[in-house]
Amino acid sequence: MRIRSGVSGFDDLIGGGFIPERLYVLSGPPGSGKTTFTAQFMAEGLRNGEKCMYITMHETEEELTSDMSSFDFGFERLAASDHFRFINLVSPRGKHALNKFANSSNSGVQSLTDKIVAFVNSRSVDRLVIDSTMLLRLFFANGNEEMTRFLTALKQGEATTLLISEMTDPSSYSDEHYLAHGVVFFHNYLEATGMTRGIQVIKMRGTNIDCDIRSVEFTSSGLVVDPSARVEV
Repeated sequence: MRIRSGVSGFDDLIGGGFIPERLYVLSGPPGSGKTTFTAQFMAEGLRNGEKCMYITMHETEEELTSDMSSFDFGFERLAASDHFRFINLVSPRGKHALNKFANSSNSGVQSLTDKIVAFVNSRSVDRLVIDSTMLLRLFFANGNEEMTRFLTALKQGEATTLLISEMTDPSSYSDEHYLAHGVVFFHNYLEATGMTRGIQVIKMRGTNIDCDIRSVEFTSSGLVVDPSARVEV
């Protein structure tokens, strides 16, 4: 069984879709399409009646919905479903929701990890998006060790999880890339003729993959990957 991404052309690069209940990292520079990809991933799940959750630390649900409303894959309508839950970890509402699911005597990453994982499991979430690793590290005093614990707990959950990472150098790996089941990298190349965008599957355990950089474009339908168009760098 595979989980379709909702991004036209992308699943051709990974054997038909994501293997479910695994952790995948989306890395790349700002404006390369990571958030749009995750919104399409959420929309695909909601169309299929799956339970979806979006966890962030830097925007409101209204901002995300407004940004995605310029595309016609219907995110704003689908996000109104009872199957969709949006959590901002730094908002009073988000803190209140998580506080119900962990021992408040815990501190730091143990508390945050336990709360998020318990909350996700309590909702029987099928698709989970976490945005992003840079902001998560603001919660963790002992960065690498605590991030490792958090990612390990996510991998043990039952949701198919996309984790956004702001890393901009595909040759410089961090903890999340080693621990994740799959890594997808977004590329932006500014040339004389304009911006060329690419997407590359760096790693995907359990499936044959196309590791070449393939063309990806923003369209009215969201991101569209051309699996036959190789981006030359």
